[in-house]
Amino acid sequence: MEKHYAVIGDPIEHSLSPRMHNAGYEALGIDAEYQRFHVKPSYLAEAVDGLCALGFSGWNVTLPHKEKVTSHLDTLTPQARRVGAVNTVKIHEGKRIGHNTDGDGFIRSVEGNLNGFKGKKAVLLGAGGASKGIALALSAQGMQVHILNRTPEKATVLVELIKHWGGTATSGKFAPGDWIEDVDLLVQTTSVGLRGEPFPFSVQGISEKALVVDIIFNPRETAFLQEAKKQGCRTLNGLGMLLYQGALAWEFWLGGQAPVEVMRQALYRAQS
Repeated sequence: MEKHYAVIGDPIEHSLSPRMHNAGYEALGIDAEYQRFHVKPSYLAEAVDGLCALGFSGWNVTLPHKEKVTSHLDTLTPQARRVGAVNTVKIHEGKRIGHNTDGDGFIRSVEGNLNGFKGKKAVLLGAGGASKGIALALSAQGMQVHILNRTPEKATVLVELIKHWGGTATSGKFAPGDWIEDVDLLVQTTSVGLRGEPFPFSVQGISEKALVVDIIFNPRETAFLQEAKKQGCRTLNGLGMLLYQGALAWEFWLGGQAPVEVMRQALYRAQS
């Protein structure tokens, strides 16, 4: 019997998840289909009920629903409960189970470029659902985490959450500061740049040792990454995180090992 999966978000037209997952299903001969649905925040509850009514086996959740969707689910895995945000939902025995693969997916996407995490400094721009998963995962790896957000209160809440789980974290103004000279990893987690717009502040003067990541993957190189590259930094877009969080979501839904290389090639073809 055909299984149905999806991703919901606003906006959603940029999503490459269907390409990645459907390529994997085809490669392994799995009778399944993955779609994308544009869901406005005011219709989130109806969308979740609708997916359940239509018999979907699971779905991914992206901006801006990762935190608010938790109130429409029956239970959360330990990862999702710790973060307070969900990017993956599974229907199991009629129950809506929320999970979060963002943090582990991000770690897998950058570990080959960092040469270790412990004792290094990470600065995260934004304090939303994706940032929470990434921040807690980096903290668990032994990194010092500094959060910058346009709403300082949200950054403070995330700092306290990291400390609650035994990590080291601070927050600051959403602007350049002393951190720019000694940061090891700079991660842009907001939606700024998704439509090609410039980032609100400059990273001029950033340490050349820094790895700079924008979790946006379409466009392939945001204005934020272009500037970081001009400063001599190594840069990554969000394609690697998309791949690995998607592979972990696959395994949460279907069990077994996801066909990561097939999924990777599908993403590359979609961006070429």
